[in-house]
Amino acid sequence: MGLFRKRNANNDTETQDKGARLVTFVEPRHVVSEQFRTLRTNIEFAGAALERLQVIMFTSAEISDGKTTVSTNTAVTWAQNGKSVLYVDADMRRPTAQATFKTNNMHGLSTILASAEQPKDVVQQTFVENLEILTSGPIPPNPAELLNSKRMESLIQWMRDNYDIVVLDVPPVMAVSDAPVLLPLVDGVVLVTMFGKTMKMSLKRTVEILELGDTKILGVVERVKNSKSDIGYGYGYGYGYGNDK
Repeated sequence: MGLFRKRNANNDTETQDKGARLVTFVEPRHVVSEQFRTLRTNIEFAGAALERLQVIMFTSAEISDGKTTVSTNTAVTWAQNGKSVLYVDADMRRPTAQATFKTNNMHGLSTILASAEQPKDVVQQTFVENLEILTSGPIPPNPAELLNSKRMESLIQWMRDNYDIVVLDVPPVMAVSDAPVLLPLVDGVVLVTMFGKTMKMSLKRTVEILELGDTKILGVVERVKNSKSDIGYGYGYGYGYGNDK
């Protein structure tokens, strides 16, 4: 399993209300942004042997491990690299995309899956060139069932036909069953963890569940809390990569 190590990170407990910090957009020359670009490159290297690397799931073992911060900023780096990117907030239980990208969430993934709405009419442009988003939509009573539907399968195919890269931000594996039902539809998974917070047994079980899905784990992003960080956004990133499966 590849290891991407991220240091000096604070817990994103306010992400749901305020959205993720898009340091890659606000300060593209910042060292933090460069390290996100390194993560993007490492993901591409990890998926080089795959038949295709287009639909990528970002998930975590537990809540508040930072998957949204990692997935949104990595999506921005792909867009900045000239790829047409769709970021999908597939966490219909704790939606954040509307806060991150300062937009509305009246229509989104849930309304497409539960009605006759067409994705081309629901996807929204963002202030980031080449990056479009599909918000989660109103919180439904049955997220896992919607994600496990034939309509979701068709929607993923539509995404493949219209974008170079699709980033799926999916709920934590140990919290609900949403992530496992999507595994057959994605090309690879990036797992986000928080050093000192994520329980080792939760992480171990999460990896086992992902491997049962026969989907390649592209790597692990390890976030390490450091309350003394003096980097502009209150967190920093330092990635290493290895094949220490």
